[in-house]
Amino acid sequence: MIDLANIKYHAVVMDASGNQYNIGDFIQNLGWEENENEISMRLFFTVRNYETAKGYLSSLIKPGCLIGIFATDGVVSEEVARGYVENWNQVEKNSENSLKCTCYDELYKLQKSQDNRYYPSGTGTKSAIEGIFNDWEILQGDYKGPNASHGKTVCNNKYLSDIILEFLDDAVKKGEKKCMIQAAKGYTSVIPWGSNKTVYVFCVENTQSFSKNISTENLITRVKVVGQADKQGKHSVEATLNGAVQYGIRQRIYTRGKEETLSDANLAAQKILEDEGKIEKKMAVQAPDVPFIRKGDLVYIISSITSSYYYVKSIQHNAESYNMSMDLEYAEPEEISGNSDNNGQEKKAYQVGDIVNFHGGTHYVSSYSDAKGYSASAGKAKITIKNGSGKAHPWHLIHTDSGSNVYGWVDDGTFD
Repeated sequence: MIDLANIKYHAVVMDASGNQYNIGDFIQNLGWEENENEISMRLFFTVRNYETAKGYLSSLIKPGCLIGIFATDGVVSEEVARGYVENWNQVEKNSENSLKCTCYDELYKLQKSQDNRYYPSGTGTKSAIEGIFNDWEILQGDYKGPNASHGKTVCNNKYLSDIILEFLDDAVKKGEKKCMIQAAKGYTSVIPWGSNKTVYVFCVENTQSFSKNISTENLITRVKVVGQADKQGKHSVEATLNGAVQYGIRQRIYTRGKEETLSDANLAAQKILEDEGKIEKKMAVQAPDVPFIRKGDLVYIISSITSSYYYVKSIQHNAESYNMSMDLEYAEPEEISGNSDNNGQEKKAYQVGDIVNFHGGTHYVSSYSDAKGYSASAGKAKITIKNGSGKAHPWHLIHTDSGSNVYGWVDDGTFD
């Protein structure tokens, strides 16, 4: 289990010649963030502009320099953020000299670049996105994203980031999984939301505040599919799909493309209802910083107002105060399957909230098979997450007395 008391950070700058310098002793106001409608990570810090053996820090840290932020929990140490200096601001005030910098990762150039691009009908999602990466010389990591077939697409004076997001959104409307682009350690990957192997749990004991919001303000309850306009400019109605119309008619028009079949158009309309026809359930969380959490990660919230999975829609890390803020979006719980063991005998149907007797053994940092495990003593515990029998460690327990220290994911058969 992660011990927040052991969290430490350090920062490294790489100059134009490829030399690396640890500036952790000089850095202040360090933070980084990933926001909902942006694809690039933003990193910011201030350094005391002292003179070192290599000269003043302002002569080492220049526009274009690469800054890497590393964090450790006492067990694992890894890079959690990186960016290139885009804004360089030296300040002298009251005999003090400081340097303030704002940095962005490799995806920033896609946010700031426009282009005119044409994609013929049948272009695949992967081909379109990787073509942009290649043209902008972005190093590519894993592609675990969709590869839907898209209709003819003409992009005039569009930002490249918007083109990519529109392709990913269109793929979702065609039944593909929801994915995102993410830069990490110099490589850009296309991955599904919730790809993190370690799912962190936030509860009253380790969190400062929860705020839950439920809203129907943006709810779409009907999608009308129309064809192309005729010579008089009229559109014929080809299909009408209803959703949660008990909240009133809130209609969206979907225009079928010239080369799009009615079946594909109906599928896209249905996907709009699935995505935008749901009541919005969001959470805002303030907690001690877990520097390894990124936008798109899946987390689990346990409080008096909810016990559910959520996706991280945006996150702000503050290394100065060791705090973070997350805006979360509700995620459908994983399907729970299987109520019998290998011998076909019926298992007791344990449920979230049950108090059980943990036998002792190992608890893990996540439910996946490659998760790290730590020793845990026997005692009474509460089931806080039921993750299904498809996982290696499908139960999350939290001890209810001082007799046990279990606080993590455990195997079937380790409690009764």
